[in-house]
Amino acid sequence: MTVRDLPPVDLDSAADPQAYQALADLDSAAADAWLAGLSAEFAETAAALDREASFPFGNLARLHSAGLLGLTVSRALGGRAATLAQALKVVRAVARGEPSTALILVMQLLYHHRLQVNPNWPQTLKERVARDAVRQGALINSLRVEPDLGTPARGGLPSTLGRRHGDGWLLNGRKIYSTGSPGLTWLAVWARTDDVEPRVGTWLVHRDTPGIRFGATWNHLGMRATGSHEVIFEDVYVPLTHAVDLQAPGTPPDPVTQLWMSVLLSAVYDSIAGSARDWFAQWARHRAPANLGAPLSSLGSFQQTLGRIDALLFNNRILLDAAAQGQVSSDQAPTLKYLVAQNAIAAVEVAVEASGNPGLSRDNPLERHYRDVLCARIHTPQNDTVLGALGRAGFAAIVCS
Repeated sequence: MTVRDLPPVDLDSAADPQAYQALADLDSAAADAWLAGLSAEFAETAAALDREASFPFGNLARLHSAGLLGLTVSRALGGRAATLAQALKVVRAVARGEPSTALILVMQLLYHHRLQVNPNWPQTLKERVARDAVRQGALINSLRVEPDLGTPARGGLPSTLGRRHGDGWLLNGRKIYSTGSPGLTWLAVWARTDDVEPRVGTWLVHRDTPGIRFGATWNHLGMRATGSHEVIFEDVYVPLTHAVDLQAPGTPPDPVTQLWMSVLLSAVYDSIAGSARDWFAQWARHRAPANLGAPLSSLGSFQQTLGRIDALLFNNRILLDAAAQGQVSSDQAPTLKYLVAQNAIAAVEVAVEASGNPGLSRDNPLERHYRDVLCARIHTPQNDTVLGALGRAGFAAIVCS
């Protein structure tokens, strides 16, 4: 299947005046109310998207009509220049409704936030990509993971190769777990040059460029609507100026981006746990076994169960809000991601255990929330990396006597 076999990605549609008015001040009660309505709207089709592993084109078009795909684009280029706290609010609302859509949105917001301050891109190219997001709802994401290399965070050079050819580059390689790939207009491909001492960086590829095709289809336990397919590049021509950020291997990540990524990714999974909590509370409130003659919510054990879930999610809310307000440093961001993910998974597991068969029935949403929340563990940095770094820092801080 080639990229051209997919539905068009031009999400341009008439702007939603009510959305623009409600979201004019993202910190207002009107914005809160509109986002709550969006959560409910997206929740109506979430089960079908999961069941069919369908890409959420409709949800993304809705986000575009509200101006949310340009949320972190600068105001000078037509975006909203959202703060981390404002982006967190939007991501939470979208994830409450349909988390795969939220994950795609997170990647969009992160890329445009980073793009505004990246000195290595040609200015005209930066403006083109940003205006595409605002005007046409064009999506962008980094394609980094490869079948042999695994996650780039653990080191190594990509096999995907950019080779000089005429007045440009020819790009060859394959990427897996390419979140949002059916809807991407811009593919930011992590690759290396064929120099004796290779440089690594981003080759920015438009989806309509010949030589791009899909390989293995995303067929995952959870987050099934993300369209994270394998993408294959075969002699894809890339203009010379579209090879950006070419640097020596091992350049450390931008600390601000690391904080934003940890907060927004974690918020997706915390919101999934919040949806699981709400289902469990409603189920226990209305489930009244004949031998009890009262709802399960009247039992002390179920009250304690909901209390345990709420305590875990309270912890998450405090952590995420503190980070969004600048009270968590970038070097603490991996720990935040670890804690929020662990709490979210634990909260859903508690609900599944207490609800028994109804919680695992595919007729109810809890089993979907459980499958989705488990995906929190796969995002960089993984648990072993976070805990190992914490342990090394802890031992290094001990003053030998």
